Amino acid sequence: MSRAAMAAARWLGRLQRAAGAGPAPARASGRSVLGAPPRAGLAWRPSRCGSSAAEAPAAKAEDDSFLQWFLLLIPVTAFGLGTWQVQRRKWKLKLIAELESRVMAEPVPLPADPMELKSLEYRPVKVRGHFDHSKELYMMPRTMVDPVREAQEAGRLSSSVQSGAYVVTPFHCTELGVTILVNRGFVPRNKVNPDTRQKGQIEGEVDLVGMVRLAETRKPFVPENNPERNHWHYRDLEAMAKLTGADPIFIDADFKSTVPGGPIGGQTRVTLRNEHLQYIITWYGLCAATSYLWFKKFVRRTPGL
Repeated sequence: MSRAAMAAARWLGRLQRAAGAGPAPARASGRSVLGAPPRAGLAWRPSRCGSSAAEAPAAKAEDDSFLQWFLLLIPVTAFGLGTWQVQRRKWKLKLIAELESRVMAEPVPLPADPMELKSLEYRPVKVRGHFDHSKELYMMPRTMVDPVREAQEAGRLSSSVQSGAYVVTPFHCTELGVTILVNRGFVPRNKVNPDTRQKGQIEGEVDLVGMVRLAETRKPFVPENNPERNHWHYRDLEAMAKLTGADPIFIDADFKSTVPGGPIGGQTRVTLRNEHLQYIITWYGLCAATSYLWFKKFVRRTPGL
């Protein structure tokens, strides 16, 4: 027999033995697909694909629940701010009414105790005495308070307003024996120099009516006062009183104090801004709009929102 026939016979015998040998021993089943023995300490575990698929809807529902209650804060907050503005508007209307009643009240004598003035701002008082024109102070730049002109020019982009200054003059009160500061009124810029308005420099004793004004703090972007140049941008009563030797008491002379050639009195602006109604409409409108969107998104489940 040739070698090829002998080799073929051997292979045939091996195949016959393998076919009749039956199932492999149990320990052979522990081998991997590639024939490598399994690692010690490692056990077969079922796939987690089914578990992850079940957990995904639960996680999405949890995220939607958080988003739902988080977005609800927007209309709730807007409603709270709108309600707060309602209360603010009531307070502002009450304050305006009190201010108007105080401004229209009959003038009272200037109190001898300066501490009483803290509760009398915008209250008319009457004094008698004489001016010391040699120590004038100038609050500038200022524009003249003119309610008629301001009403006519309301809403216009341009205005014909003229810039100038308020003339603040020490006034010695004869009856009280104190010197106060009186805002005599507005003069245009070309009349700030007292030499240009000698006719308006009142001499002798006069009776004045004016509104009590308190000191004010410097607002943002308002320049600092410049006593060296006699330019005052806000009422610093302590500094003004120290420079002129007066007491830190300040009144705005009324319009009736105006004399020909002199400052124009009545330069007290008593209006208060009241824009709370606009804020109420804004916040309640935002609350209504966001509440509607929230309802469509999470209650009616409108697709695409």
